[in-house]
Amino acid sequence: MKTKRNVFIGLLVSGAFLLTSCGPVIVSSRIGNPPPPPWFYPNRVEVVRYVYFPEYSIYYDLSARNYLYWDSGVWVRVNVLPPRYRTVNLSRSRYVRVRNYNDENIKRYHDQNNLNRGRSNRSIRSNRSN
Repeated sequence: MKTKRNVFIGLLVSGAFLLTSCGPVIVSSRIGNPPPPPWFYPNRVEVVRYVYFPEYSIYYDLSARNYLYWDSGVWVRVNVLPPRYRTVNLSRSRYVRVRNYNDENIKRYHDQNNLNRGRSNRSIRSNRSN
């Protein structure tokens, strides 16, 4: 009897280790929606609608599953990026999760939050000292 109990406990413990080694589990309340694209693999559950690729000024809308990018003075929303981005590997590109923004108007968010992105304080300091 004691041997059966030890075997059962051993199976439970090994099963728990197997489940934890599978990586993070993403829980979503939306049944039937496909998982996020392969380049978006969060380490925890969080509410994110947009992902921003600052090197290319491209947003990806996780809920609508399409890309937004700046083209000739307007924001364009497409399912597949145009040929000029064919050499871009988004799986290896740096991205920023846009937290706490669920509005459709990405232009407003971009104007408010990316005005000084990527600029150095050195240029500001050198202009002040002159």
